[in-house]
Amino acid sequence: MSSPDVPAENETPQPQPRPPAPEQGFWAEWWDAVSPRTVALLFGVLLLQLAFILSYVGAFHSPQPHRIPVAVVAPAQVSARTVDQLNAIGSNPVKATAVADQALAEQQIRDDDTSAAFIVDPTSNTDTLLVSSAGGTSVSGAVTTVLTQVDAAQHRSLTVRDIVPLQPGDGRGLTGFYLVIGWIVGGYLVAALLGVAKGVRPATPRRAYFRLAAVVPYAVLSGLGGAFVVDQLLGALTGHFLALWLLGALLVASSATVTMAFQMLFGVLGIGVTVLVFVILGNPSAGGAYQPTLLPPFWRALSGALPNGAGTDAVRRIVYFGADGITGHLIVIAVYILGGAVIAAAGSHLQHHRLRRRGETASPTGEFDTDTAVA
Repeated sequence: MSSPDVPAENETPQPQPRPPAPEQGFWAEWWDAVSPRTVALLFGVLLLQLAFILSYVGAFHSPQPHRIPVAVVAPAQVSARTVDQLNAIGSNPVKATAVADQALAEQQIRDDDTSAAFIVDPTSNTDTLLVSSAGGTSVSGAVTTVLTQVDAAQHRSLTVRDIVPLQPGDGRGLTGFYLVIGWIVGGYLVAALLGVAKGVRPATPRRAYFRLAAVVPYAVLSGLGGAFVVDQLLGALTGHFLALWLLGALLVASSATVTMAFQMLFGVLGIGVTVLVFVILGNPSAGGAYQPTLLPPFWRALSGALPNGAGTDAVRRIVYFGADGITGHLIVIAVYILGGAVIAAAGSHLQHHRLRRRGETASPTGEFDTDTAVA
């Protein structure tokens, strides 16, 4: 017969109830539920949100034309006077230059070397303005407004001709802008998801190279998909499928490699830095809704320096201007690809060296999840 305090040989011991957890005060429970690191991340998100509002509203709330290039065609006796008159307008909305004849002015518009041509006819009360809606409807609209006012002040009228019109499916010329946004968003999302799934910092250079290599087929497929949608599926931008495909692949690779570099440098916070660069600064300065000549100085200066603006103008030039002048944009995009890849790879080498020096090893998946910055 067994003792009442000792379980029988075949009897399963019953679990003893746990003592109730001591009650915490309100603030102790608060900091237990919401850590200081979480509060810091929330504060960072708030700053990004306010920066988003500031950047978009700051860029778009009051567009003003600034030195829009205009070719002036007029007889010798009135050409210089007309150029001086246009360049003397307050706030400098246009930058007028005398051109020998109308044929040369039209060629400059078709090459996107100038935005408009002002044809002055002293023998009548009507002048002609040649514009290019393909170069940006906001620009052609702004220069039309300025020169209409100039002629009205002299009791003259203005006839407007669009000699490089938009394709029928490219409403207001915004297709290229949204296409570039889609490519860039896809690039940084795939890099961010790789970081979230497998750790923001690969612990070995080999793993870093695997991630960079994975970007290549994704970029190729993404560029192909975007070109297919705007050309074959929707008919928005037609006749330049291969060129748009290749440009799209480069843009996706640029945002993906830069995101990997930011993650290597800043850990999880690198995703926020990516949003700052490509969304908060890149999109409003890209020249979509308003071309750079209508943006405030800060956003105007950023336009060609970021892949967003370089890509948007490259699409416009490929589709409407025979790809003239895209070399500089391709160089900008290539610099971001190479810079991002080099920083991501070099950061992985440095991190691996630091781990070995401290006697640490990577996790079984080969990843390193700490958020401390690479020294």
